[in-house]
Amino acid sequence: MQLPWWWELGDPCAWTGQGRGTRRMSPATTGTFLLTVYTIFSKVHSDRNVYPSAGVLFVHVLEREYFKGEFPPYPKPGEISNDPITFNTNLMGYPDRPGWLRYIQRTPYSDGVLYGSPTAENVGKPTVIEITAYNRRTFETARHNLIINIMSAEDFPLPYQAEFFIKNMNVEEMLASEVLGDFLGAVKNVWQPERLNAINITSALDRGGRVPLPINDMKEGVYVMVGADVPFSSCLREVENPQNQLRCSQEMEPVITCDKKFRTQFYIDWCKISLVDKTKQVSTYQEVIRGEGILPDGGEYKPPSDSLKSRDYYTDFLVTLAVPSAVALVLFLILAYIMCCRREGVEKRNMQTPDIQLVHHSAIQKSTKELRDMSKNREIAWPLSTLPVFHPVTGEIIPPLHTDNYESTNMPLMQTQQ
Repeated sequence: MQLPWWWELGDPCAWTGQGRGTRRMSPATTGTFLLTVYTIFSKVHSDRNVYPSAGVLFVHVLEREYFKGEFPPYPKPGEISNDPITFNTNLMGYPDRPGWLRYIQRTPYSDGVLYGSPTAENVGKPTVIEITAYNRRTFETARHNLIINIMSAEDFPLPYQAEFFIKNMNVEEMLASEVLGDFLGAVKNVWQPERLNAINITSALDRGGRVPLPINDMKEGVYVMVGADVPFSSCLREVENPQNQLRCSQEMEPVITCDKKFRTQFYIDWCKISLVDKTKQVSTYQEVIRGEGILPDGGEYKPPSDSLKSRDYYTDFLVTLAVPSAVALVLFLILAYIMCCRREGVEKRNMQTPDIQLVHHSAIQKSTKELRDMSKNREIAWPLSTLPVFHPVTGEIIPPLHTDNYESTNMPLMQTQQ
């Protein structure tokens, strides 16, 4: 039987001198074992606290290396494992994450990333995110808690905000700290603000973009919103001039003088840039003019109180059943009287019928009875309609068309006279 790797460090039963003998662990070996055990169990029960600011981009990387040591069999020190690991994140007590928080992981062999822009409504409220890691090879799971303590920003929100669309980046590539730092550095060289923050990052797929074809290393594209405390520079304003607007309407690339400062690493679609000046924004509330089709304001809905009196439905139940039952009974009695008590009888009917009609009716009944009896018994005498007849000219008797051994089933009912 193959023993676990930690048995190579020494027999745990030898710590107390019981069980397997007097085998002892050296101090160095004991320290290594205890350090390894402490590291494993500290990871299982540890919670991590982060302190993002409201209105500022929050990025947290779920590193696979951090969770690898929690899945048995536990790796030895220095041993490298490459098991596929996926993550599931949700707000504690809820099936999904908060609305401002997104998660992405491309493959089970890459790290997961939580990112988003915290809102001011959650300032001062700890947000506990449950992170469940799944080892897709051994089907083991491990769970951690990420406690997000949202802090209030000093000048939230920044008055001037610009959103760029970068065509040659995916969202997980843009979330890397060095790439995002390079982009903010390029924006700072163009804008020259005293304070510059990344506000939010959104994948183009979340804005209705199409999934790119897997050719020529095409990217999905990503929207990056940044905020600053100074007005927009003249370079950023160039996209608003009529010539560039015309080129954008014709699906041509506008002429931007500062594009070369981004082109080395970032391909920006200047036709999709959005410049927002919050200092000039006015309230968009408009007074509603009531007219046809607009109902008056009825105020808030007030549900009934709990102190309502109970209502007795017994009388209503009886009325609902008694009235239809009584009507049905009356109709039944009338129909029974008509069908049973108003019969005139067969004798009265015959007395009111002419004699010739009764004779015809009796002849028909007699012929019908004779035909029915013939159908029951084929060996009876021939009917009168098939007896021999006299020739109208010579007076000789003409025999019937059939012989005694003729099949009765083919016998004509009436004999044809010659």
